[in-house]
Amino acid sequence: MPKRNALGKGLSALIPSAAAEDNSNEQFFHCPIELIEPNPYQPRQEFSAPELEEMVLSVREKGIITPLLVTRTESGYQLIAGERRWRAAQKAGLDRVPVVVREATPTESLELALIENIHRKDLNPIEEALAYNRLLEDTGLTQELIAKRLGKDRSTITNILRLLKLPSLVQKDIIDGRLSMGHARVLAGIKTPNDVKKLRDVTISKELSVRKLEALAKKINSPPSAKKRKKDDDDYMESLAHNLKRTLGTKVDITKKGKEGRIIIYFFSDDELERLLERLG
Repeated sequence: MPKRNALGKGLSALIPSAAAEDNSNEQFFHCPIELIEPNPYQPRQEFSAPELEEMVLSVREKGIITPLLVTRTESGYQLIAGERRWRAAQKAGLDRVPVVVREATPTESLELALIENIHRKDLNPIEEALAYNRLLEDTGLTQELIAKRLGKDRSTITNILRLLKLPSLVQKDIIDGRLSMGHARVLAGIKTPNDVKKLRDVTISKELSVRKLEALAKKINSPPSAKKRKKDDDDYMESLAHNLKRTLGTKVDITKKGKEGRIIIYFFSDDELERLLERLG
């Protein structure tokens, strides 16, 4: 079938109808830019101004080389992938942009946008974690199935999702690049928010490497050694013995083994024994 020439045929010719789909799930054409709206499921939230301006210059010189991926809406089209190119085209003053039309549900739009951004390495770790979390909630799929569909290891999905449990201050540091993904993984393994905050502060102020942060985290997460616990117990017993010595006015020893122990109260004369017996009632 010969391809229709859309030029000079008005808006209806530029927006292919269902009848013209030729049994295909996808179509390519140049779409008026004002008919395209952003993707509310776009996982990428941060767009670098310098990078966008660089793309604007490229678009002005060479146009849009890679088509945008869109799906139909009641009023036009909605982006699935290619929002940065769409923004650059607007700033560059383009009237039309090349698009590929694909029928997609909101969940499929999120999945496709996520795949594109992951492959382009455009997402920061928090954006990626939020996108995975939304896929889990919207689809009801397991982490394992989502990992398989996205071409990822399940452990990768699990580790990134753990970032969403970090305090908002730390998440902002990750978004802004003050903390790397390596730093983020270590902090996500810390048990208490207070310790996370302490390690976050020292990492940024001293510009710690991931390895040095891991060493600090290991000390915080490690339980006290048996030797240290014994020393703590001995110090406590010594403190109790000292308090009893002041109260009774004589030498006192306290020893403890497990949950059992003994208290030894010394006396050095019959009179002192009588005094202690009266004192003890």
